[in-house]
Amino acid sequence: MGKHKADKKAATIAPHADASPRIDIGIAADDRRKIAEGLSHVLADAFTLYLKTHNFHWNVSGPMFNSLHLMFETQYTEQWNALDDIAERIRALGYHAPGTYHAFLQLSSIKEDPDLIAPPAWHDMVAQLVDGNEAVCRTARRVLKLADKAGDDPTVDLLTQRLQTHEKYAWMLRALLE
Repeated sequence: MGKHKADKKAATIAPHADASPRIDIGIAADDRRKIAEGLSHVLADAFTLYLKTHNFHWNVSGPMFNSLHLMFETQYTEQWNALDDIAERIRALGYHAPGTYHAFLQLSSIKEDPDLIAPPAWHDMVAQLVDGNEAVCRTARRVLKLADKAGDDPTVDLLTQRLQTHEKYAWMLRALLE
């Protein structure tokens, strides 16, 4: 069990090597660490949602096929492009971004159903994507508060953009279930 906890900590946040130059961007080192850790969770949630959205794009069927196929494609394309911004912000704060399935599984609040064999029905896909977008919002909002308190305006801006996008996606998907 001790090894598993050590693995989880390593997956959560890894600073630059000791030989890297000192970072002085006007944000205290402890605040940078906390924000980078939080952004690692945002990245994991965002990647997990991206993968789920792409999977549903491939596997949607039924009377809503064309509409959902196109909607999911629009969403996963935007999500994919946003992942890079989140990871690069972690790097700018002086930490390594997580980038493995193992790390994302540990860090994400969006859980997969390990017993799922076949794709769910379209309405279940939509409901899962509403939940996933809302999960990204909750995680981003927690980190935004840390970044705002630390005066990290670039992270606040990034997370504000992500919140606007994921809240909109959740609303649009939720409307399909009404």
